Amino acid sequence: MSRQQPQLPVSSPRLLASAIGVAITAGSAGHMVFAAEKTEKAPNNAISLDATAITGEAQDQTSYNVEKASSPKYTAPLVNTPRSITVIPQQVLKDTGALNMQDALRTVPGITFGAGEGGNPQGDRPFIRGFDAQGDTYLDGVRDTGSQSREIFAVESIEVSKGPNSAIGGRGAAGGTINLVSKKAHLGNSFDGGFTWGSDQTQRYTMDGNYQFTDSAAGRLNLMSHESNVAGRDSVDYDRWGIAPSLVFGLGTDTRVNLDYYHLESNDTPDSGIPYSIPVAGSATRTKANPDKPNDGGDSSNFYGLDRDFRKGRTDTATFAIEHDLNDVLTIKNTLRHGSSMQDYILTQPDDSKGNVNNGSVWRRANTRVSNTETTTNQTDLFGDVYIAGFKNSFSTGIEFSREESQKSSYDVNTDTTPATAAATNTCRPAIIGAPSGYNCTSLSNPNPNDPWNGAISRNYAGTDTKANTYALYVFDTLELSEQWLVNMGLRYDHFDTKYKTYNAAGTTTSKGDDVSEFVTGQFGVVYKPAENGSIYASYATSATPPGATLGEGQDGNPLGGTPDRNGNLLSSDMEPETTKNYEIGTKWDFLNDRLSLTADIFRTEKENARVQVNTTSYENAGKTRVQGLELSATGKITEKWQVFAGYAYMDSEQVDGGDLPANKANNGNQLPNTPKNSASLWTTYQVTPKLTIGGGAFYVDDVFGSTANTTMVDSYVRYDAMAAYKLTKNIDLQLNVQNLTDETYYDKAFSTHFANQAAGRTALLSTNFHF
Repeated sequence: MSRQQPQLPVSSPRLLASAIGVAITAGSAGHMVFAAEKTEKAPNNAISLDATAITGEAQDQTSYNVEKASSPKYTAPLVNTPRSITVIPQQVLKDTGALNMQDALRTVPGITFGAGEGGNPQGDRPFIRGFDAQGDTYLDGVRDTGSQSREIFAVESIEVSKGPNSAIGGRGAAGGTINLVSKKAHLGNSFDGGFTWGSDQTQRYTMDGNYQFTDSAAGRLNLMSHESNVAGRDSVDYDRWGIAPSLVFGLGTDTRVNLDYYHLESNDTPDSGIPYSIPVAGSATRTKANPDKPNDGGDSSNFYGLDRDFRKGRTDTATFAIEHDLNDVLTIKNTLRHGSSMQDYILTQPDDSKGNVNNGSVWRRANTRVSNTETTTNQTDLFGDVYIAGFKNSFSTGIEFSREESQKSSYDVNTDTTPATAAATNTCRPAIIGAPSGYNCTSLSNPNPNDPWNGAISRNYAGTDTKANTYALYVFDTLELSEQWLVNMGLRYDHFDTKYKTYNAAGTTTSKGDDVSEFVTGQFGVVYKPAENGSIYASYATSATPPGATLGEGQDGNPLGGTPDRNGNLLSSDMEPETTKNYEIGTKWDFLNDRLSLTADIFRTEKENARVQVNTTSYENAGKTRVQGLELSATGKITEKWQVFAGYAYMDSEQVDGGDLPANKANNGNQLPNTPKNSASLWTTYQVTPKLTIGGGAFYVDDVFGSTANTTMVDSYVRYDAMAAYKLTKNIDLQLNVQNLTDETYYDKAFSTHFANQAAGRTALLSTNFHF
């Protein structure tokens, strides 16, 4: 497909695919397994907070059950941590055939993904317990900012912490956080490679090689190339490649040094979604009684974009970490990271703003963005075990400094080539579909992405620059009062300083503003252990979301500007941070010799001081929302051959107070957008023979509203998946995944207005994997 777009100096992913193929072939021909001697640290080491980082030994990758989160900020095993935490291990990622973060998070109920028309419309925008978490994703415990579509080829596991979590992660985290744990070099030699061929022209190649140089040094390299179309969708395609090298020195010694780098490039034809249609014939307004739903014109494969559309992305992250054991019970670690994330797109949105969809036509509106976010973070942690007054304290404390800079601009897409028809195209009547409208309009039932639109595209260098500095101090502790009683505590202080300016195409500043926020967040929990393998807990946690928390990416309703001066410049913000608090009671139990973990909790999350819009230019801290509900989970082995990874979430959400603006007040009592009342997932596998494993899953999501007004929505759905894996030899295995087994047409992202995103149809993936 030809794409009218500026060219970026990126290398071809097809070359990388060829290189990976050569490496896999060479590896399968020449690699032999051998056991590397491992230098063990002294026994009875009291530091059990991060055993993998200390010894560098690879953990068991076959179990669905995980005992502890990777971050030292979690100062107790999961069974003794008084909050809801789900860890998606490597084996679940592999068995489910997950290819990106959104695929992986499908296995965790209570998480949905939101759509957008500007900012970050195609990137990761997860909602956790009903709260936008697009700025609350972390990589190895350090905030991972910028608009991204995250891959998992270099990810070991994914940790989801639910409930306000600012004490752990800093600003934001109203509904929780997501932490990606990267694949790092370890002792021993290994080689894993694979290629996946599938429906819709899917080709994916991966390589994961680890080599031990000396008794204490090792290197690891992960490579990935991916190309595919999307099942059930016309014209949509994804094309990306990535590389992630890792070096580690000092394994098995008192001082360890890690050097890690991550690079990902993508070049996609993005999915413009399906427009909403007012369900009542002749109606011109949306109503809560009859909310708008997506209308594909009778063909779910319809694509309403144009072949001018593109989305390019690039992410680079470099990390230098040094860790030193001060003694047998204390470790200090410093992590320095610099990263950048770029996105560049022109996306044709199917716009229903004039009620045109009911007339059988769709107005094509171009959304564009060129943005880049750079982040430099230095984080120093001291953690271990100490005894105070005879009581054991497993603690972690640290300090964080970070600087984030975001630049965003756009394109000018001139689609009105016949000015005399401008008024007509805004109503997009069927009579003017086609050439008379410059192809700004298309048919609802039969759109053509190859329409020869005769507009023009040029860069618009007007934009916005945002800079933010964070200084933070934090401390966490698990105090063991007795064998039965533990107290978990955490406290964090943040100083968040944000500045922005807007400028025209000539570079002249047109407005500017700033905000300085200081806030203290915390968590407190009491754990009672009626038995060694179980716990009952009660906890309280808070979060704070200051203005500008996402640096202007996405639909965050998060203004920096305050009262204008005499020149119209917004010099300072009078907005206070939004505050969120969570009350939770739960229980966690490990059964069957710790093979199977069961958890249950009830929670109530309240956001106060929420920003609400009072007119076209002003906001106030006047809103309040609430989400309360129940969560259940089961992870691990029921028998030695039968594994399960399952969960259920019930969320009762409500806008309690939308402020005094009549339009907002009218929504009081409504269900929050992107917050299904019920969601559930079940994934299970069974080892039929030593060589054959079969598995399957079911994923349910209740009705989801796109807006707080509850006037747009997508219906509930159930999706079924299946898999089968067969070991040809000890070094080669095959795996077949069929996702969306029944070819269900459903929508997994609901925008507040205009459109919803349709999920992929039935997809078959056959993988051949090599292990040496």
